[in-house]
Amino acid sequence: MGQAFRPTALVVEDDYVQRSLATMLLEESEMDVVSCDNGEDALAMIEELGYRIAMLFTDVELGGGIDGIELAHQAKRRFPDMRVIVTSGTTGVRRLPDGSVFMTKPWAPLQLLREAARPSH
Repeated sequence: MGQAFRPTALVVEDDYVQRSLATMLLEESEMDVVSCDNGEDALAMIEELGYRIAMLFTDVELGGGIDGIELAHQAKRRFPDMRVIVTSGTTGVRRLPDGSVFMTKPWAPLQLLREAARPSH
């Protein structure tokens, strides 16, 4: 029997500990995970992997010129069915793309797993 399809999650977080925790949790939930620490690298990954990325989990504050909100908008424009979860330690963030979910830091591991398991529509 062939390998079952495993959705891929893209984790974008400039804090190594947070990025590692999210990556580990999503891998445990039967997802393949790619991660990076800035928006420019994340956009390159989205272009390279395309529809294989089922979910984007990004912090608002990222190194480089593209923050997590702009990344979320660009990802949703390119792949409208992508599940997008944006997280931040501040609650006053500007408008997210339609269908996106916002999680306040510190988020609980179970909260991330529940959001990752929800359908994108």
